Amino acid sequence: MLYNRIFLAQMNLIDALDRIIVEHLAFDGRSSMQDLSDLTGLSRSAVFARVKRLESDGVIQGYTVKLDRKKMGLEIKAFCNVNLKLHERVALEEFEQDIGGFREVKACYHLTGSSDYMLEVHVADMDSYHKFITRKLAAMDNIAQVKSMFVMNDII
Repeated sequence: MLYNRIFLAQMNLIDALDRIIVEHLAFDGRSSMQDLSDLTGLSRSAVFARVKRLESDGVIQGYTVKLDRKKMGLEIKAFCNVNLKLHERVALEEFEQDIGGFREVKACYHLTGSSDYMLEVHVADMDSYHKFITRKLAAMDNIAQVKSMFVMNDII
């Protein structure tokens, strides 16, 4: 058993109990050690040790709060497909660095296919979205094209 644990750790893999813990925490990050203990059959101290190891190994990278964007005054959620003019490593890194500084951007994905990046953008209203596109995103030197899609309803 110890050999398997060492091998898994060296391979940067997690075992079945770790996966149960991680998947449950991804669903409910406020779960208690007792909840996880009941779920896995491990003692609270064993669960605590696993959670701490998963955090230190970088499997668990943090805990977040899911917000109701509309109650936060963010009525518009849009996905922007972005194409860049230049695709050299430095240009990609510069775009990724710059886009991380825009508070409107909640997520950024580097893609394959017809778009280089997809952004998830949350703003108060269409005027705010227009300002984001014209004053921030389209104002970046390396932007070739932006196509926007607006969320009509959040399902999950």
